[in-house]
Amino acid sequence: MKNFVSNSQESVRMFKNDFLESLSKVHYTVPLYVYVPVILYCSYLALFEDNIGVGLFFGLVLGGLFVWTFVEYILHRFVFHFVPKAGWALRLHFIFHGVHHDYPSDAKRLVMPPSASIPLATGFYFLFKWLLPLHYANAFFPGFIIGYLVYDISHYAIHHFNFKNSFWKKIKQHHMLHHYSDPSKGYGVSSPMWDKVFRSDFIKK
Repeated sequence: MKNFVSNSQESVRMFKNDFLESLSKVHYTVPLYVYVPVILYCSYLALFEDNIGVGLFFGLVLGGLFVWTFVEYILHRFVFHFVPKAGWALRLHFIFHGVHHDYPSDAKRLVMPPSASIPLATGFYFLFKWLLPLHYANAFFPGFIIGYLVYDISHYAIHHFNFKNSFWKKIKQHHMLHHYSDPSKGYGVSSPMWDKVFRSDFIKK
């Protein structure tokens, strides 16, 4: 049976409570307002409080950016596309990702709301503080968050912009195939790199 997919930009209501409903919707620029100051503050701490050096700083930023691409793939494939059996868990799955596949052009549900992204970002920051050598997390985390912002903003753009650039055309094609051809493939949104590594890519002509 083919899954329901709305081709309009309508927004389905998910919560009876108006406050909870408002938390589920967000303008695509909001992540920038939330996380650009975080990037700047962590960068300041890394360079002027931790004194790690400019070369190491940029190396760790690139490392964080690279790790984000992997986390993006893993979250999308194994968390967002995990379909549970229990009724309450199915409801949770719909709230987190199912609604996006049913209403892929809903402009207010194309970036992660801060109510979800802030707890996740906080968890990852302390995970990096625990895993990385002393003073490295404040340089690594900005790269990770830059990757997240590229993912979130590009996800909005993929659904609502018409690209002229061949690179972005390929990125958009990759994600549109995920939505309209086979949702069990094409889990990379900002990059198809890990789909190629883990053989979940589409055969594109």
